[in-house]
Amino acid sequence: MAEPPQIDRFPECSRDEDAGAAFVLESKGQWWHAGFHLTTAIVGPTILTLPYAFRGLGWGLGFLCLTVMGVVTFYSYYLMSLVLEHCEKDGRRHIRFRELAADVLGSGGMFYLVIFIQTAINTGIGIGAILLAGECLQIMYSNLSPNGSLKLYEFIAMVTVVMIVLSQLPTFHSLRHINLVSLLLSLGYTLLVVGASIHAGTSKNAPPRDYSLEKSESSRIFSAFTSISIIAAIFGNGILPEIQATLAPPVTGKMLKGLLLCYSVIFVTFYSAAVSGYWVFGNKSNSNILKSLMPDNGPSLAPTWVLGLAIVFVLLQLFAIGLVYSQVAFEIMEKKSADVKQGLFSKRNLVPRLILRTLYMIFCGFFAAMLPFFGDINGVVGAIGFIPLDFILPMLLYNMTFKPPRSSLTYWINVSIMVAFTGAGIMGSFSSIRKLVLDANKFKLFSSNVVD
Repeated sequence: MAEPPQIDRFPECSRDEDAGAAFVLESKGQWWHAGFHLTTAIVGPTILTLPYAFRGLGWGLGFLCLTVMGVVTFYSYYLMSLVLEHCEKDGRRHIRFRELAADVLGSGGMFYLVIFIQTAINTGIGIGAILLAGECLQIMYSNLSPNGSLKLYEFIAMVTVVMIVLSQLPTFHSLRHINLVSLLLSLGYTLLVVGASIHAGTSKNAPPRDYSLEKSESSRIFSAFTSISIIAAIFGNGILPEIQATLAPPVTGKMLKGLLLCYSVIFVTFYSAAVSGYWVFGNKSNSNILKSLMPDNGPSLAPTWVLGLAIVFVLLQLFAIGLVYSQVAFEIMEKKSADVKQGLFSKRNLVPRLILRTLYMIFCGFFAAMLPFFGDINGVVGAIGFIPLDFILPMLLYNMTFKPPRSSLTYWINVSIMVAFTGAGIMGSFSSIRKLVLDANKFKLFSSNVVD
């Protein structure tokens, strides 16, 4: 008996009135553009947190977790691209994660779960990008004017103004050149930080090295799961369907090339930053390795110009990252607020876009200034957001779409990954939130110091 034809819950014809799809997620890109977008979404200043993640794991477990996360995420993103390609060949091209999950799993509830998680991730990263950019400006200012009166929240306000201006770039595809520059910036500051770390580790002022873990077994366990959550967040990319949507159809094979480009950059940057930073600072590694290289007490551990240039590169890339992760929020807002029958730059569409995107950036900037918890927020976002979207759902979507035999290796690899990372996500959520609560005693609202 023939199987009944699948019903597309989100047919293409319904997008005739969908300005979010027509404008923000316009499909014009080539595979290398997707590679640029992916690299900006994954390879960011969060890699400077890797030595901090290693301090909760040690050398052996740190290397293992970093490698496993890399292999699993590449595999996961590849499976998701195959599912998207399969749906397109079947006449059901999906350009949003939530639509893909709801269609394949046959659940309207999954639609809202994915949109909730995506919104939390994207907003969290938007807040984190503005916070870290403000901190970069503060670091430069404090070195140029040690007795200056400007506070962190004032630098965050400056960054927010720049983000408001840049956010008016209308489409995801229009970020392709910015994201190419972002890719080059990530290579640039990684090279500078690695060089600075080697210089610091071989100088006469080299800090004493201690790679021991916490003495209490329970503390070691919690720290390990927090570190795993941080690494998951660093590898995380909860917007792959939206990135794949920017490709000009047909998309077959294009995303794999984009992934290979992205993971080539990941291999170079992640391992070099993690090894060099942890080698120098061990269990004293800061949540931002640049702060370890520029201690509050004592001289800088590397040439000032090297660190200054690295901070400038980080600052510039943060604008690109903030823009990339804002695209889902923008397409959600413009799906209903814009009129697809009128021009992208018509007054009817320009005014709502200006107002809504400005309000969104002000919202992110306000929370960045109010809650300076960069390292801890990273762990919570990884455990609660990225692990479900990047380590669990893609395997489930693949098994549901292609229905590999239960006796096949692929089926059991996917099931094993889902089970393992469900457990890691639960433990990581608990340990990350626990650390966030413990650190709450160390800060005040609108503090001028970012809590590690």
